[in-house]
Amino acid sequence: MDGALRTLTEQGLAKTSARTVAAAAGVNQALVFYHFGSVDELLAAACRYGTERQLADYREGLAAVTTLGGLLDFGRAMHARERAAGHVAVLGQLLAAAQTQPRLRPATAAGLALWTEALEKVLRRVLAASPLGEFTDPPGLARAVAASFVGIELYEGVDAEGAGRALDALAHLAVLATAVDDLGPVAQRAVRHRLRRTARK
Repeated sequence: MDGALRTLTEQGLAKTSARTVAAAAGVNQALVFYHFGSVDELLAAACRYGTERQLADYREGLAAVTTLGGLLDFGRAMHARERAAGHVAVLGQLLAAAQTQPRLRPATAAGLALWTEALEKVLRRVLAASPLGEFTDPPGLARAVAASFVGIELYEGVDAEGAGRALDALAHLAVLATAVDDLGPVAQRAVRHRLRRTARK
């Protein structure tokens, strides 16, 4: 699986084959089929394996996030690190390939699900004490955040300035959420009351 991830990162999906993966892993290519059945199944396993390994690296940082602004700062740092490692390009290729190769879809979706589950835990914790928490859907919001960052990371490849502006726009939303959290008890009750009235309409 390390060989598959290395081949994807260095040569791209189009050049990833049993031969190139076996060469990267230093084994006979017959072992690819013996252990995984096909290259697609190997890539599916490698996708999940790679995501689990990445999350292990970031779990401590995610656990330390206490605000939406902190989550965004963490995301910016992670974004820079993942792009430099070539993981963003790999994810983009897998997402694109999954559109036409059904066997890649479950594993690619499972890899994304690992990220959204981790984000959902952070969002539930961060929003629990916020007046906004009652009016948000953490599972849906986690998927929106994940989709935003995947899109921004891919977008950066063709428009770095535009990707930066998109991240800045998310930062402005985090500032607004922090401002609501910093309101006094009376003002927070007023915000909740107003949001409940709006939600009922």
